[in-house]
Amino acid sequence: MKSFDFECRTRVICGAGTIARMGEFAWELGFRRTLFVADPGLVASGHVDEGLLPLRKKGIEIVRFHDFDVNPDATMVEAGRAIAAPLEVDSIIALGGGSSLDCAKGINLLLTNGGEVQNYAGYGKAVRQLLPMIGVPTTAGTGSEAQTYALISDSLTHNKMACGDPKMAFRIAVLDPALTVSQPASVTATSGFDALAHAVETYVTTEKSHLSELFSREAWRLLEGNYETVLTKPADLAARAAMQLGAFLAGTAIENSMLGATHACANPLSAHFGTTHGQAIAMLLPSVVRWNASVARERYRELLGLTKSQLIIGSEDPAEILARRLEDLATAGELTTTLEQAGVPRSSLNLLAAEAATQWTGNFNPRPFDAAGALEIYEQSYR
Repeated sequence: MKSFDFECRTRVICGAGTIARMGEFAWELGFRRTLFVADPGLVASGHVDEGLLPLRKKGIEIVRFHDFDVNPDATMVEAGRAIAAPLEVDSIIALGGGSSLDCAKGINLLLTNGGEVQNYAGYGKAVRQLLPMIGVPTTAGTGSEAQTYALISDSLTHNKMACGDPKMAFRIAVLDPALTVSQPASVTATSGFDALAHAVETYVTTEKSHLSELFSREAWRLLEGNYETVLTKPADLAARAAMQLGAFLAGTAIENSMLGATHACANPLSAHFGTTHGQAIAMLLPSVVRWNASVARERYRELLGLTKSQLIIGSEDPAEILARRLEDLATAGELTTTLEQAGVPRSSLNLLAAEAATQWTGNFNPRPFDAAGALEIYEQSYR
């Protein structure tokens, strides 16, 4: 059995309406003056007010920060630090999708350890303890609430830096499915597909373990079984809760097994063409599954829950079954399925492949991954 090191660092509270207990949770952790990080869209939706009300009832002072966008960069993180530092906040609450949660983590690093975001690219570079944090995801996607990593873009190159440290774990993750109902259908589709990719990729990485695969399998079951429902019945709270929990479990799997070639190839697309992360993933994941088939076919069969007797020898390839299912899910989400449709010029593929080969997650792909492999994946995803 492969060795592993697992620690559950985050208390998980799941249920519709749990945001109303935010004051209770924060007070228990000793929050008295907290930085509240949420993107501008959540201010407009009213969810920020939902989160602030129970905090105010407990007498907790609030410092608000909303000046960042869907891909937080080092400049935005520094802006948050500059607001919070002179007010001597003792805690941080992040409300929103992965951008809010990652931005909050980045701000926390700079507040407590100083320097610039670039100083923390990699893992374990924080010397001092971070402020306690609560994460409240309003999407079912990144699983950032379950992870000790933050993805922050370089302000100049737009390349995403993975900054990780065990001190960066949220003390509490509040999973309230009612918060996901108001999001646009496009966000439900793209964030949900990202979570699906997390379940698929973590199940086959070179860092997987007997423990991580438990999270990956259950995440896939919840996400694959409810993705289409939340698109066609957006008010279905049971399906929303399943998606949110699935995203959290997939995030926990990432924490213990990392990701692979799909995410390595997605990041250059976002950096050069502004492609939404989940949209990039949808275009690439089926091709990566097919590309990995020679080494991961049996793992894909296990993920699908298929026995060998259920497959017709010679005609039913588990990797192909999975790839087609992912394509059907992308279509259900009305996501663009080819790079050509997304307007990516074929002439850019060599540049994208060279950059994909430098991405950290590619090191954990089950099939050895390099620029030549990345180019094959981009070519297969092109049309």
